[in-house]
Amino acid sequence: MASSISKQDESFRAYALEGPVARVVLSTCAPLALFQFIQNAFKILDALMASYIGADAVSAVSCLSQITLMITALGTGLAVGGSIKISEAYGQGNYDRVRRLTATVYAMAVVVSILVVVTLVPFAEPFLRLLRTPEDLIAAGAGYFRVEILTLVVNFFNTVYIAIERSRGHAKKILALNMTVVVVKLGLSAIFVYVLQSGLLMIAVATLISQLLMLVYALYGMSRDEGAFRFSPKNIRMKADTTLPVLNLSYPLAAEKLLFAGGKVIINSMSGRYGGLTVGALGISNNIGGLTTSWHTGFSDGGAPLISQNRGAGKYKRTLQIYLCLLAIDVAIGVLGILLVSQTLPWLATVFASSKNNFDPSFRDAIVAIHRWEMVGYVTLGVNSATIALLMGYGYTKRTMFINVARVFLFRVPVLWAFQRFTGLGEEAVGLTMMVSNISTGVLAVLVAIPVLRKIWKLARTEESN
Repeated sequence: MASSISKQDESFRAYALEGPVARVVLSTCAPLALFQFIQNAFKILDALMASYIGADAVSAVSCLSQITLMITALGTGLAVGGSIKISEAYGQGNYDRVRRLTATVYAMAVVVSILVVVTLVPFAEPFLRLLRTPEDLIAAGAGYFRVEILTLVVNFFNTVYIAIERSRGHAKKILALNMTVVVVKLGLSAIFVYVLQSGLLMIAVATLISQLLMLVYALYGMSRDEGAFRFSPKNIRMKADTTLPVLNLSYPLAAEKLLFAGGKVIINSMSGRYGGLTVGALGISNNIGGLTTSWHTGFSDGGAPLISQNRGAGKYKRTLQIYLCLLAIDVAIGVLGILLVSQTLPWLATVFASSKNNFDPSFRDAIVAIHRWEMVGYVTLGVNSATIALLMGYGYTKRTMFINVARVFLFRVPVLWAFQRFTGLGEEAVGLTMMVSNISTGVLAVLVAIPVLRKIWKLARTEESN
């Protein structure tokens, strides 16, 4: 079987299964975490450029970004589900299955992309109205949204490519690729906004161009790859034995992310009760939070394939060690995030409240009022992130769906409704809601994971006895 895989991939497999746990986790996950941080920083810079255009542009971007995340859920679910099965086969040393899964997941991404284009591009405005998007935001961002849909279609394929590369341990390659994309995107956005004085539409165009560059690289690279990860149409197998295991993992993840983003759309709509700028302030608050939680996401993204690979190889005790290492790192990141953001929050809010025309102190105050409560949940979100990596690595995607759906529809929407109905709180209620949601989610994740941890521990004891 060794001839079916490149020497580099064989070397990483051995490292993932035998190397020192802390070193493996850090070397594999840290570049991915840095990538997620850069991605979030790029979103923040996007928001800053939008704020230069005006506060209404910030609100439009914040509102529409949640809607685009709903659509992104389809591609992300497929990418994560596919990468888990590929990682499992990789850990088992079943390279023929790796080859079939790789080609088939790429083909499935193409199918999803075509469906999205045909369904949404011609009906962008009716779709936004269906989701009860405020008319002023539709007027400001309908064109932006159409281009974002095209970007998402390109990104579906890119997300699958990145997920497969991640399962191979190519973290530094992913970081380099995305750094290039970010530099191109920000450079074009800066030219369009500051030099050409363009509006929101051209910010979206800059994103599309940068993602197309990655697509070109992905198409070139996957066709010239070595061994089991090389794409070939003859390896596509659209049959139940290949597609159903991927879909069974993917649909809960896609549904989870779709419902989570949909819940955020509902929260945005409810937050509009306090004024249109509150929607923008909540979006900025989420972006500020991402400076910390993006590191959690990166470690989760890298940790889940590692756990899946070791599970495939029957190394159950090692999967627990990886989980505990992720947990310690994510909690430490949460604590550090609270310390740093609590010192810089007023300054960050001031930056976002400044446009080319004026400074809006009410917008700054709204951002501070929301995020000073939201950041309290950084630590428990770290616990949630590490636990999600464990559950995904073992294929418990329905449980991760339950956790993240509860995060919005149990701990967020009803809580904000109660604050609005039974208290006289203003926009601060949105921040308190985020705090309750983030803390409760971490606690729920641990409760959901307890029976899984017991099962893994029994498997680990059996492994040791053998």
